[in-house]
Amino acid sequence: MRKLLLSLAVLVGLSACDHATNDQKNESDQSSVNQHGEITKGVAPYLFKDFNDNVYLSWTEQNDSINELQFSVLSQDNWTEPKTIAKGTDWFINWADYPILATKTGKNFIAHYLQKSSKGTYSYDVMLKQSTDSGATWVEPRILHDDGKQAEHGFVSIAPYNDNFFVSWLDGRNTVSQKKTDHAHHGSSGAMTLRAAVITPSGEKLKEWELDNRVCDCCQTTAVITNNGPVVAYRDRSSKEIRDISITRLIDAKWSSPQTIHDDAWKIAGCPVNGPRMSAKENALAVAWFTVQDGEGKVKMKFSTDSGETFGPEIIINQQTAIGRVDVELLDDQSALVSWMEGSEIMAARINPDGEIIARYTIATSSENRGSGFPQMTVAKNKAIFTWTDSEKKTIQWASLNFKN
Repeated sequence: MRKLLLSLAVLVGLSACDHATNDQKNESDQSSVNQHGEITKGVAPYLFKDFNDNVYLSWTEQNDSINELQFSVLSQDNWTEPKTIAKGTDWFINWADYPILATKTGKNFIAHYLQKSSKGTYSYDVMLKQSTDSGATWVEPRILHDDGKQAEHGFVSIAPYNDNFFVSWLDGRNTVSQKKTDHAHHGSSGAMTLRAAVITPSGEKLKEWELDNRVCDCCQTTAVITNNGPVVAYRDRSSKEIRDISITRLIDAKWSSPQTIHDDAWKIAGCPVNGPRMSAKENALAVAWFTVQDGEGKVKMKFSTDSGETFGPEIIINQQTAIGRVDVELLDDQSALVSWMEGSEIMAARINPDGEIIARYTIATSSENRGSGFPQMTVAKNKAIFTWTDSEKKTIQWASLNFKN
C-alpha cells in the first residue's frame, strides 16, 4: 500500500537502555531458544496453527516474472515438501501486506493473495483460493469483495469460524472517484474502510459487513473467534489523525460500536504500517500493538477475560525503543507470549495476566529494512515457532522456543 509518510526511524529515535536476553529470565522459567536456520527461498512468511496443533507456513516465491504462493507443514522439526497454492504474473507484492492461509483441521483450506486490477499503483483485489482436499488441489480464485472498484484492498485476517471462515480486510472502495481511472488521495476523497465477511469452504459468501467507515490506510487487521463470537482489532483513524487501536465484536448478530483499546493519542500524518495482533482461548483474549509516545516506539499489550468487552491495564513490553511488528499468542496457563522488534533484533517476552513479565528472549537478528517484513509467531505443543525473512538472501528463516515449565 502507500509508503510510510513519516519515517519511524526519525519518530522513535535511539535508546540507551540495556538489552535483555533469555539469560536474564526468572529462575522459574526453563525455556530455551533453538536456532534452526533456513527453511526455503522466498519472502513474506506467515504461520498458522490449526485446531489439532499442526503448524503451517505460507510464503511467496518469485521465479523470473512468476510469483508463487506456497505452503508447508511442520513435522518433528522438519518442514514438508512445499505445495503450490497459486501462481501469477500480475500480483501486488508488498512487504507488510503478506498472503495468509487458514484451516480448521487440515482438510478445508483458504488462502489469499493480492492481484492487480489495473495499471494504477494502488489498485488491486483480494483473491481467495480454497481447497477441500487438504491442500492437494485448489479451486479457481474468487475476488473477496464485490464493489467492482479499481482500488486498494488488502491487509486480510482469516480465522476458522464454526464450519466456515471469518475474513476481515481493509477496503478502499470509498477512496476512489466514480471514474475508475481517477485514484483520489485518501485525504481528499473517502476514507479506507474496514469490512468483514463469512465465507464457506466452497467459496460462497454468507454475510458481509462494514465494521468501520474510517480507518488507518495500511496497518494489518487481526481477527479471532471467542466463545462469544468474532472479534476484530485494527488501527483506527480519527478526523484529527489520532491512530490508536480499536476493537469491535459481533454480539447477537450485531457489531458493537468500535472502542479504543487504550488512549495512546498517537497523532501521525501518515500510516505507520504497524497493525495489532490478537490471540484468544475461549473468552480469554490478549492483544498487542505498537505506538509512539514522547518520540519513543513502544510495544504494549492488554488482557481481557470477557472476549474484549473490557480489558485490564496496559503492559509496556519493550526495554529499548521498538519499531513494532508485533505478534502475540495466549498460552495454556493464560499467560501470553509477545514478539516484536527492537532495531534489528526479534524479541519475545512471556507475560502473566497480572502484568508480570516472566521472561524476555532475544530470538534472532534480522533487519530493520522493509525487505525483512514482519516476523511471525505461533505456539503449538509447548513450543513457539518464529519465522522471518532474510532480506539479503531472500530466504525464510526460523527458530523455536521450548517451554519446559
